[in-house]
Amino acid sequence: MKHLLVLIAALNLTACSTVMPMDEKPDDPNFAPVPAQSLKPPSISDGSLYQNNYAISLYSDQRARRIGDVITVMLQEQTNASKSNSASTSKDSEIAITPTSLFGGVHSALGSTLTGERSFSGKGDTGQSNSLNGQITVTISDIYPNGILEIRGEKWLSLNQGDEFIRVRGLVRPEDIGSDNTVQSSKLADARISYGGTGHIANASKPGWISRFFNSPWWPF
Repeated sequence: MKHLLVLIAALNLTACSTVMPMDEKPDDPNFAPVPAQSLKPPSISDGSLYQNNYAISLYSDQRARRIGDVITVMLQEQTNASKSNSASTSKDSEIAITPTSLFGGVHSALGSTLTGERSFSGKGDTGQSNSLNGQITVTISDIYPNGILEIRGEKWLSLNQGDEFIRVRGLVRPEDIGSDNTVQSSKLADARISYGGTGHIANASKPGWISRFFNSPWWPF
C-alpha cells in the first residue's frame, strides 16, 4: 500500500509540473530582431563611397530585401472547422434445439432456444471558429539561397493589469511584398503566429493547476 501511495504521489507531481503554465517573456530569441551590430556596413577599403547592397535608388520602390529591413504583416486570419459523425450497429441471433428422443422416449428438457441481441450507437459533433485581425511590423532575419526571406518579430502591449503580445515568424517571397512594405499573413509560409497575454487578467481566465490535472490525460478515471 505504501508503494502504491508513493507511485500516485510521484505521478501527481509529474503531472503538476507538466500542466503548470509558464508566463511568456519579451525578447524571446525565436522572435528577437537581428542584433544591430551585425547590420553595420563593412568598412570601405577601395576608396569609393558606393557600397554594394547599401545603395538607395531614387527611381524604384524601397522594398525590404536585406537582413534587418522592416516589413509590416497584415494579420487577417480566420479559420472555421466543423465535424460530425455517427455510427450504429445491431445484431440479433436465435438458435433453437428441438426435443430429441432418448431410449425410445421424447425428452422436452433436451430442447431449448438461445437468443441474443447486441446493439451500439454513437454520435459526435465538434466545431471551432477563430479570427485574428491587426498588423505587426517585423524584421528580416535571414535570406535563403533561393531568395526567400525569413521574418520574425513580436509586439508587446503593457496594460493596467498585465501585458498582451503578438508574435509572428515565417517565410515570405520578395514578390509578395507590396510597394509599401506590407505583406498579407496568408502569404507567409511555415507561419508561426501567436497571440496571448500575461498578468492577473490572463491568469483569471485559466483554470487552476488542480483542475487542469483532473482534465489532463494523467487522470485515469
